[in-house]
Amino acid sequence: MTIKQLRAFLAVAQTLSFTQACERLHLSQPALSLAIKGLEESLGGRLLIRTTRSVRLTPEGDSFLPLAKRLLAEWDNAEELMRQRFTLQLGRLTVATMPSFASNLLPPALMAFRSRHPRINVTVHDVINEQVIEMVRDRQVELGIAFEPEAAGSLTFTPLFIDRFVAVVPPRSLLARHDTLDWQTLLTHDFIALQRPSMVRRLLEQQLGERGIRVPAAFESHQLATVGRMVASGLGVSAVPSLCARQMEELGARCLPLADPAIERAVGMLTHGELSAAALALQQVLVATLGDRAPGGETPRPAG
Repeated sequence: MTIKQLRAFLAVAQTLSFTQACERLHLSQPALSLAIKGLEESLGGRLLIRTTRSVRLTPEGDSFLPLAKRLLAEWDNAEELMRQRFTLQLGRLTVATMPSFASNLLPPALMAFRSRHPRINVTVHDVINEQVIEMVRDRQVELGIAFEPEAAGSLTFTPLFIDRFVAVVPPRSLLARHDTLDWQTLLTHDFIALQRPSMVRRLLEQQLGERGIRVPAAFESHQLATVGRMVASGLGVSAVPSLCARQMEELGARCLPLADPAIERAVGMLTHGELSAAALALQQVLVATLGDRAPGGETPRPAG
């Protein structure tokens, strides 16, 4: 049974005329007759009785008529729904992103996306970096925004910009008077680190370890917000991606450029397989809106 056969049957059943049905469907009589015959063969019996003078429905045809109407209506609705999704007139998109990105850089991109595609609903999961990667890998979301993973595996990573770590110091400390800091100076103070297996922690230890620099953690926390509050209270210092600088300063800490060595990591979009039209559209908006924007007001460095 095909949609073409259903449309042929419905046209004949409603007009009780092969001639009128042919005109409605723009088909020749042989083509219409062949469609009706194919439908009857697939269902296993006659739906129409045709004589030289008239056309009428069999009892089975009469029972099938409301079913055929419903099937065609559902098909037409599905066809229209998918057309709207492909033309971005309707749809839903789920995204996972780090909280620092969700609160700082994502809102302007979503505003631009909403102005172009007002009928696409977007759900944002703001979760830690490791969970973003996991949600994309498990296909819980279509699009993730995170630091470049150490091993992408089956995921595709599309870089947006390079993020550089900044120093986080108490606002009333002597360090806060500096314009910039180096790691040697920063690590003369108690260091507050994110707990393992945080990617931020691993990245610090890996890149500093290559320079022979150890990061002895006096305090550890699982949450960036807790790290910021601990620094602001004067317990010690820390280092975070510049994506988090605004959050740290809102918590009362002071953020400064950090060098020697500069620790950097690409921030970008993670995907797994083919994307919907809505996800592709958001990708384009993210690239366009972040091309001249970087965390902390810095000029972004293109990744790649």
